[in-house]
Amino acid sequence: MKGVSSIRPALLVPENASPQAIHRPRSGREIERQSGFSLVEVSIVTAIVLLLAILGLPAVGHYIIENKVPKVGEELARYMLQTQVNAPAGIAEPYAQIATRNFANTVRGSPLFSVTGTEAAPQVMHGLGADGQVSVAPVSLGLGFSVTLTNVSDVACPSIASVMQRVSDSVSIGGVVVKDDATPYSALAAEAECTPGENNTFVFSIG
Repeated sequence: MKGVSSIRPALLVPENASPQAIHRPRSGREIERQSGFSLVEVSIVTAIVLLLAILGLPAVGHYIIENKVPKVGEELARYMLQTQVNAPAGIAEPYAQIATRNFANTVRGSPLFSVTGTEAAPQVMHGLGADGQVSVAPVSLGLGFSVTLTNVSDVACPSIASVMQRVSDSVSIGGVVVKDDATPYSALAAEAECTPGENNTFVFSIG
């Protein structure tokens, strides 16, 4: 087998190459040139990520509102029940002095509602739609009271009505009564009165 040891494959290094040259590690610049991304590639990826984020924002917002509805409804229902229990006895108009500030004092510091303005004239935001507010006022000359929600998203409809109708004598959506003594509540009827967007108004009344 003479001469076999002198045969070198074409892919091997030349005969006069030193061991240091054979095993020399690649420099940082060589690695960077081989594994780095170009500016065009980075720009394309960034644009795709931003586009997906923009398209996903409405869905995320709807998901947040849907998850808030039961908790907001529970808080409102609790307030209405407590107000009835704590109403002065023996008075012809027990709710004549009720106002939004009473509700604001109840939910101040709550993570569900945002209370701004002065103590005498507060604004309570319900978070179920952009700039949506909660207001409380007497009805029937103080014999009862109402809780009004403005600028409610259609995503919360009719869920919020379904929760609140359990503690309300009457419910209206956009001025249309969907529950009172003569109208049994129907989720389908309530949903039919909801309009797309964040401009729905709900009124829940006691008395």
